[in-house]
Amino acid sequence: MDTTETTQGGPGTTPGGPETTEGGAGAGERLLDYPFHRPSAVEVPPVYEELRATCPVAHVRLPSGDEGYVVTRYDDVRTVLADPRFSRAATIDPDAPQLTGTPPVPGSLFTTDAPEHTRLRRLVSREFTARRVQDMRPRIQELTDGLLDAMEKHGGPVDLNTALAFPLPVMVVCELLGVPFEDRDRFRAWSDAFVSLTAHTAEETAAGRRQMIEYLAALVARKREQPTDDLMGALVAAHDDEGSLNEYELIVMAATILVAGHETTVSMIGKMVLTLLRHPQHMAALRAHPERMDHTVEELLRVNPIGDGGPLRITLEDVEVGGTVIPKGSAVLAAVCSANQDPERFTGSPADAFDPARPEAVHHVAFGHGPHFCLGAALARAELQIVLTSLLSRFPGLRLAEPAESLELTTGMMVHGLTRLPVTW
Repeated sequence: MDTTETTQGGPGTTPGGPETTEGGAGAGERLLDYPFHRPSAVEVPPVYEELRATCPVAHVRLPSGDEGYVVTRYDDVRTVLADPRFSRAATIDPDAPQLTGTPPVPGSLFTTDAPEHTRLRRLVSREFTARRVQDMRPRIQELTDGLLDAMEKHGGPVDLNTALAFPLPVMVVCELLGVPFEDRDRFRAWSDAFVSLTAHTAEETAAGRRQMIEYLAALVARKREQPTDDLMGALVAAHDDEGSLNEYELIVMAATILVAGHETTVSMIGKMVLTLLRHPQHMAALRAHPERMDHTVEELLRVNPIGDGGPLRITLEDVEVGGTVIPKGSAVLAAVCSANQDPERFTGSPADAFDPARPEAVHHVAFGHGPHFCLGAALARAELQIVLTSLLSRFPGLRLAEPAESLELTTGMMVHGLTRLPVTW
């Protein structure tokens, strides 16, 4: 799944909404501090509703101190995500505005445009086809059953993050990529450096990234000596036999898949389970009609965003969006979080409400849109469908072990998840 940028709270935020600051904005224009305040683990920043209605292209100050724009309406967000005038490759320019104090990693799927992005994506897209994912489902089910067996043997209460939400996506991506599962705690810590917003210093972020790159370089060397049929083995072959990847691209590609392949799904499992536990009537209906799970997962993706915005983009020319001209060279964030709750697109029941019967739920942009649409969307969907179906079937009495109000989200990260999710049955 595509990584996105957000955190709970942030510099200069206030409980009532983003703070208006001085400097940089035009006369009479508000300059808001981004990311916006998130009141609780189950609410998106309330300011998005106001911005969609009155200021759909908001001028913001980013954690780096640079200025940029946050686009909040559904149609405008899709424009930013798909229009080539909003560039990801331009984010590596040292003179470009930055999201954080640490520059992005060049040469990855997240920091390239066509044709480089097209070439890199083509090399791994065959590993994420619908057929390949379908073939993986029995193994995902086996891994899930094993974790649920251990959870049942332990007895409640347990932290669902530790028991299920973290280990399953890590197991899946480790098997897919060919990374030893026993190293999970090491690369989990390094992975945080790739998705840190304000939680780590620039030095800590750089050190974590460097350590992961060194680890993967050593793993590549081992796979050259002992070839494997996993994705990492295929990438090594693409470098050695086909010459379609250079050494740097090979290692960065492996790091990208390792990070994106588990960070987002780990966070999403916990938040989806929490949503269902807070709506027992919908949970009961799912148990009675498991065939509804696929569509319910789409609605859960819509109401539980991984982050507030998609990865940063830079305008390559002046672009008009939502009635506002965004100047060339500006930093722009497409607020997926806001777009997925835009009442102009998601009608009927309130757009911020969880409604498994919502027919237009499938039109969410949780996986992005356009050329950077999440490469692992089919795999993520399979994991989420299997996990939720199995969990509800195995534990009919599943419930929160603590009040929902006591739960918290991680802070200072581009991907936000629950810090813990205590459950019993």
